Amino acid sequence: MADDLNARDSKLIQYLNEAYGKEKELETALQAHIKMAGDRKSYKKRLQDHLKETKAQSRGLERRIKQLGGKAEAASLPGPDVVSGAASKATAAATKAAAAAKGPVHALRGTGQAEKLLKNAKTELWNEHEEIGNYLAIETLAEALSDRDTAKLAREFRRQEERMANFLQKLIPQLTKAVVTEEIPPSERRANGRGSRSRPSKRSAKSRPAKRAARSRSAKPAKSRAKPSKARAKPAKSRAKARPAKRASRSS
Repeated sequence: MADDLNARDSKLIQYLNEAYGKEKELETALQAHIKMAGDRKSYKKRLQDHLKETKAQSRGLERRIKQLGGKAEAASLPGPDVVSGAASKATAAATKAAAAAKGPVHALRGTGQAEKLLKNAKTELWNEHEEIGNYLAIETLAEALSDRDTAKLAREFRRQEERMANFLQKLIPQLTKAVVTEEIPPSERRANGRGSRSRPSKRSAKSRPAKRAARSRSAKPAKSRAKPSKARAKPAKSRAKARPAKRASRSS
């Protein structure tokens, strides 16, 4: 970086370079994930489109950094070292090597093809949210420093990342269901599968005495209801006894 850069431009270049480094890292990761997409044509097509967006973002960030008087480097070091010196070159090379190494590692994770794609999509969603955070910070910083060009650039790129994140949020449930279809037998997908049959039987056996007790309790009020009927019948007998007494009084 030129020595005559002020604090304003230096901070803008620092944030732009952090985003630039992330984009260069994801270029390599996306290429590996595209190869792994297999028969998922819509997923593969979306990854290919986003790879084009990612490369365009890298170029746009590089142009803006140069316009501000800095140098674009795929590094994540704070301060002026982000854009100049042997330290930034070494870090850029290490970042690129680490990104390239992720491809073979991602190909090994997961117990099946569907789960590999699911893990890739989860990683991509995590990366998208990191990028959204980067561009939101750049946009806010640029607006606070009255840099309209940088703010506009960051806003455009943030929206692209948000669209990709929305796509992945819809895709992940689909890939998760594919894992179920691929790895879980149909007999074990139901709620009353083999693994859960024994448990309800124990619970039902324990609940039987409780049900019987509840029935006996509900039967008691029925007996108490029958008692008033007997009490009502007594006055009827007393009336019958009183009638001969009245007749006797009349005959006298």
